[in-house]
Amino acid sequence: MIKSFKQTFLSLELQSPRWTSAEIAVQDYELRHYETAKWASTVIKGETQKEALRQGFWKLFYYIQGKNEKELKIEMTVPVTCLVKSGCTDFKISFFVPFEHQDSPPQPTDPEVFIEERKGEAIFVRSFGGFASPEKYAEEAQALARILKNVGQSFHEDFYYTAGYDSPFKLFNRHNEVWYFKK
Repeated sequence: MIKSFKQTFLSLELQSPRWTSAEIAVQDYELRHYETAKWASTVIKGETQKEALRQGFWKLFYYIQGKNEKELKIEMTVPVTCLVKSGCTDFKISFFVPFEHQDSPPQPTDPEVFIEERKGEAIFVRSFGGFASPEKYAEEAQALARILKNVGQSFHEDFYYTAGYDSPFKLFNRHNEVWYFKK
């Protein structure tokens, strides 16, 4: 499948999960259909979202830098996602596994890092720029939820994902997203 221009632009030449745009693409959000894919993930418990993202990022970064059974360096991908559940202080941080490793990802040697397969899903996506804080992600998620309710879309309201596409060293034209899964 050929990546869309938007996917290529957003990923800045880094691999990202495959998706296609659905019939809904309006100013405030779009509906994407993501393909089934494997992700390297870790769950950080009892921390703030900001601290969980920091800790989770580094655990996963060490995994792609060779802290895996094959001692294989794996290229960075986008986005870095964080699962946020209502009223919960556990956060699941994830890196997309590059396509060349999708069939057989190297197993992590850190017992707190695991490989998961996310089934293909229809996901409502709201994009925004700037440096994203947990508060900004929550604000954008609330805005997306409000819009979806107003237009009668059915979605899983008890959790959302944050998706970050940029290095902290990128200062301009940053891209962030919040995702709600369609019911």
